[in-house]
Amino acid sequence: MIALFDVGNTHTHIGLAGAGGISRHIDVPTTGWKSGAAAKRVRRFLERSRVEGAALCSVVPAVTPLVAHFVEKSLGVECFILTAKSAPVGIDYPKPATIGPDRLANAVAVTRLFRPPAVVVDFGTAVTFDVIDKRGAYVGGVIAPGLNVMTDYLHEKTALLPRLTIRDPAAVIGKNTVEAMLVGAVHGYRGLVREIIAELKKALGASPLPVVATGGYAELIAAKMPEITAVRPLLTLEGLRIAWGNSNRK
Repeated sequence: MIALFDVGNTHTHIGLAGAGGISRHIDVPTTGWKSGAAAKRVRRFLERSRVEGAALCSVVPAVTPLVAHFVEKSLGVECFILTAKSAPVGIDYPKPATIGPDRLANAVAVTRLFRPPAVVVDFGTAVTFDVIDKRGAYVGGVIAPGLNVMTDYLHEKTALLPRLTIRDPAAVIGKNTVEAMLVGAVHGYRGLVREIIAELKKALGASPLPVVATGGYAELIAAKMPEITAVRPLLTLEGLRIAWGNSNRK
């Protein structure tokens, strides 16, 4: 089995994969790597599994060596770290080293699982759009504030607006403050995503265009958006699994 670690700003997504794909997965708070709490949870998660390899992508540089050390010392296997140099995907980008490794993992997965050109929309702390051209090369993308970032900002910067638990609003006209905020957040966010997808279709000269959603709010936002053609919650981990397999065939 292969242990997969996708270190995000808020959570670390961890998967266990075999030849048939990802069999189990959990999320742990990324801050837990510094306290040791994350390592304890991962040991429990993996305790009955025979781990033969591991792959890591991280957007938190301070945590990357902590996870790599855990893999090598606690699991006893070499840790493959996904970078622009090690990613099995074409890259047409001025400074490849500045591309987020999670975005590279998404690009790896979408080029293998879908037919380029294609776009990945990853709903994390930020929402990112990763663009793969018809040659199967990563060519860039778009970054916007994540849904929680937007709603938390409203709560933190205003005296009367509450912190939200995000859900689909029942109607488009809010009858109280929470409903009104939900309409602005969810429908407004769908509008943001829809407009960016429309512009990307023009730029790529591709219609229809495969658009794959992943990340925490992927299912919620995609539910009423025909522009999103597939939802793959574990796409980033799948990209890591594919990249690890490619590195071990060399």
